[in-house]
Amino acid sequence: MKKKRETVILENITIDSMAAEGKCVAKVDGMVIFTKNTAPGDVVDILITKKKKSFAEGYPVKYHTYSDTRVTPECSHFGVCGGCKWQHLDYKVQLAYKQQQVVDSLERIGKVDIKELRPILGNAEPFYYRNKLEFTFSNRRWLTTEEIATDEKIVRHGLGFHIPGRFDKVLDIDKCLLQGGLSNDIRNWFRTYANEHGLEYYDLIHHQGFLRSLMIRTTSTNETMVVLQVREDDQLVISAMLNALKSSFPSINSINYVVNGKKNDTLFELEIINFSGSEHITERMGDLQFLISPKSFYQTNSDQAFELYKIVDEMADLKGTELVFDLYTGTGTIANFLAHKAKKVIGIEYVDDAVADAKKNMALNGIDNVQFYVGDMKDLLTNDLTNEHGMPDVVITDPPRAGMHPDVVAALINMAPSKIVYVSCNPATQARDLEQLSESYEVAVVQPVDMFPHTHHVENVVLLIKK
Repeated sequence: MKKKRETVILENITIDSMAAEGKCVAKVDGMVIFTKNTAPGDVVDILITKKKKSFAEGYPVKYHTYSDTRVTPECSHFGVCGGCKWQHLDYKVQLAYKQQQVVDSLERIGKVDIKELRPILGNAEPFYYRNKLEFTFSNRRWLTTEEIATDEKIVRHGLGFHIPGRFDKVLDIDKCLLQGGLSNDIRNWFRTYANEHGLEYYDLIHHQGFLRSLMIRTTSTNETMVVLQVREDDQLVISAMLNALKSSFPSINSINYVVNGKKNDTLFELEIINFSGSEHITERMGDLQFLISPKSFYQTNSDQAFELYKIVDEMADLKGTELVFDLYTGTGTIANFLAHKAKKVIGIEYVDDAVADAKKNMALNGIDNVQFYVGDMKDLLTNDLTNEHGMPDVVITDPPRAGMHPDVVAALINMAPSKIVYVSCNPATQARDLEQLSESYEVAVVQPVDMFPHTHHVENVVLLIKK
């Protein structure tokens, strides 16, 4: 017979500080305890769910005292949704912890001697900052404790976000504070229409049902795109629904749909069908325009992305004579943003569709001194590239969360640009790469940027100067 696990509750524990991934830390008799749903300064009872030699994990079952860093969350879905996990913290406190996260990563992991640390650049508006959200239709929505306890028949249809750790459960969202414009009205309209017309929500376990997902994209120029994902190509149902949407929201600029019979929701290999309006919406950043299509890769915080790119521009400090390599260029936003100050920019990206968008945006803005290459970064950064274009004077690198491949770091050291501007969404992997670059480069400036308020994520920009 399996031995029943002993229930361990630690009482009157003071939460000390924030940790990675939005968790908090307490220390009890030398043991580090990681908790969720707490704030530094809280005094709580913690139920231990996992215990190892050097640490334990748990969650609060009773709050004795609340921290003075807490604020009342504005979102009615806070605590269940899984997004915006720091919404219970004052925004200035969030920024302070994010800045400390950057410092800790660079100093402890990268052994970086930080010469100039600039204050983190906060988001002017910590709500309604996302330009893209994806919602899931599910016939197994998450039920509240009150709903479970009732004897009444409950409608299980939901349209919203996945519950953390539960692929099959979706929290029905009434109002999301992440995206402004028409977003909330459009999502709620789809739910009402689907329920009134008896349309089937997707079953995420058995892969049945008609309605699968809904993507809403917006721009700072108040343009809106809708992409509906369905399982079957039922033209009567699709046309009726999208015509009704068009009639209800005549200001929507682009209405699209995709038929997906696969088990996963990825769209990149599927045909997007433009039902009404333009096939793209247009974002503006300073004097530049960027076309956003349903599959486009684009920074999800438009306003803060503009601030980020201005920081990159300032750190690069181009005089008009430089050859610039822009690694992991995506849709070429940074490459095109810097083009007017450089002699030539080479953008490198491994996703074909992203480079196709980058070339469109280059043409749209009348830019003729940028050239894009598609392929694996470590395979393209070779002598063939530098023999054709020369050694770069400045390198901009903005890798994914995993950071740069060791071969890419080695190639940068070999190319020996006078400056490297390293943009990262993960200070830990950035710190690892900086340690490898430290034999040839010193970190001159560190500038954290908050792209995602109310989450533990932080962007960081580092200027490296050749020794």
